[in-house]
Amino acid sequence: MKKIRVLQCIRQGQIGGGETHLLTLVENIDRSIYEPIVLSFTDGPMIKKLISMNITTHVIHSEKPFDLRVWKKVATLLVEEGIDVVHCHGTRAISNVFKAAKSLNLPIIYSIHGWSFHDDQPLYIKKIKILCEYFLTSRADVNIAVSESNRASGTAVIKSLKAVVINNGINQQKFNPGKNFKNIREEIKVNSSAILIIFIARFTAHKQPLSLIKAFAIALKSYPGLQLLMVGEGDETGQANELVKKEHIEDNIRFLPFRQDVPDLLAAADIFVLPSLWEGLPIGLIEAMSMGKAVIATNVDGSREIVKNDYSGLLIETDNLVANLTKAILDLAGSKSLREKLSNNALKTVSLNFNAAKMTKTIEKVYEGLLPVTTIKLKVLAEGIAN
Repeated sequence: MKKIRVLQCIRQGQIGGGETHLLTLVENIDRSIYEPIVLSFTDGPMIKKLISMNITTHVIHSEKPFDLRVWKKVATLLVEEGIDVVHCHGTRAISNVFKAAKSLNLPIIYSIHGWSFHDDQPLYIKKIKILCEYFLTSRADVNIAVSESNRASGTAVIKSLKAVVINNGINQQKFNPGKNFKNIREEIKVNSSAILIIFIARFTAHKQPLSLIKAFAIALKSYPGLQLLMVGEGDETGQANELVKKEHIEDNIRFLPFRQDVPDLLAAADIFVLPSLWEGLPIGLIEAMSMGKAVIATNVDGSREIVKNDYSGLLIETDNLVANLTKAILDLAGSKSLREKLSNNALKTVSLNFNAAKMTKTIEKVYEGLLPVTTIKLKVLAEGIAN
C-alpha cells in the first residue's frame, strides 16, 4: 500500500520551538499511513537528529524568505520525492515552498508558530509583514494556529484569515520527572543544594536574555546562593557574556549551547524562566512544566494560554520586565512550598492539554481532509475486508 508522503518544511536546522514541534510530529505520526520527508533551508543539529531517526531529510540552503533562487530546486524535490501534501512550519518555509507546491497542485498546510509581525517593529516594517502574512495565508489550503491567541492576533489584522487551532504537544514519556537523568549539576559544577534557574531559548531580543541576566544580578544581592544556567545561542550571545562580566557574576552563571538532552537539563533545575516579548505557544515552556518545574513566563499571547498565574506558574508583565523578573525569582527562590504547588499544577496542566499523541492525531485528520480519495480510505477498506 502506497503511503501518503508529507513534506515537512522548516526554515532552519537549528533547534527551536518550531523545529522541536516538527521532531515531535514526525516521531508520533502513523508511519503505516504516512511517510514524512523533511526539507530544511539550513543545516544544523535537527538534521542530524532526523537522520538518526531514519527520516529522509533534505537541505536546500537559503537564509531569506521569498528566495526565488530555490523555487526550482524545491519543485524538483517535490517531484522526485513524489510528495502528496506539503506542510510548512513558519513564514520563511512557506514563502520558499508555496510557488512550487501550487505549480504542482499540491495541498499546502501552513503552521503558524508565531506571526512575523510584532508590535515592537517600526510601523512600515509591521505593515509589510502583515501584507506578507496575508498573502501567504491565502496561498495555504489550511492554516494552523498553535494557540487561540495566535489565531486572534492574526484575525485582528487579516480579516479574511481562516485558521484551525491545534495546540502544540510534547512527548510526556520523554519529559517525565520520574525517570533517571544525567547529573547535569555535576557537569556544570553547581552544588546539589543550590537553587538553579534555567533559561533555554535563542539569545535574541525577542527572548530577553539580557533582561534575565540583569534581574538575576539584582536577585543575587538578596539571595547570593542562586545559580543560573543559560542554554542557547543567538545574536545577543556576546552581549550576554559581556553583561555577566560587567556585573561580576561569573561564578553564578553558566552558558551552554543548544543541546539534545533537554530533559536532563530541565531535571537539574528548580525554576524555568521564559521572559519573551511574544510567543506562539512555547514548546520549551510546556516541556519545563511537564518536568515539574516552577515556571516564570511573561504574560503574552501563547504563554498565558499555558500558564495560569499563581496556579501552574508565575506570569509577569513585560513592562518593567527586569523588576518583575527580579521579584518573581525571589518569590520562588524563597518559598519551597510555592515551587511545589506550581510544579504539581504544571504537571496536571500539561497532562490534560498538551499531549503529543493528541496533537498528532488532529494534524493527521487535517492531512486526511485534504486528500478526499487517498490511501487512507483504501487502507481502512482493505483492513475491513481482511477482518
